Amino acid sequence: MSSPRSTRWSRAYGASGWHLALMLGSLVVVAYVVATVGLDALWDPDVWWQSIAVWFVGAVVLHDLVLFPLYALADRLLTRGRTTAPDPARVPLVNHVRVPSLVAALTFLLFFPGILRRGGDTYVNATGLDQDPFLLRWLLLVLAAYFVSAAVYAVRWVRVRR
Repeated sequence: MSSPRSTRWSRAYGASGWHLALMLGSLVVVAYVVATVGLDALWDPDVWWQSIAVWFVGAVVLHDLVLFPLYALADRLLTRGRTTAPDPARVPLVNHVRVPSLVAALTFLLFFPGILRRGGDTYVNATGLDQDPFLLRWLLLVLAAYFVSAAVYAVRWVRVRR
């Protein structure tokens, strides 16, 4: 049960104190990265607008017009028929699909140039390695995420049945 003080805080701030601590921690990590890498490595005055344009178009077109409707539909299908009161004899499947899907999407977003073998010459020149293992390793990571999620679901299902 929350105390009146935490309720006042949540009402004034809009979230819990943990949210504020997490946001401040994230800002500290960003400041550390900028201080370590340096602004010169993060900002190219000749092509900065192209990067912003690509990310903006990607965010608007790809996410808002394509991906959001798709995963909203998938989520609607996964949660279809759920009542307000959860059935204790039923293990919901929805989060066991959401979490590995999120892992797949975020890791693809982070590593898509390597997965799709974009900028191979630059990557070889910078690291001395090629991009061949990216796709296989990403697929294995996604497979492992779904496998772990399925195993957790199976354990929960068996426990509910007992």
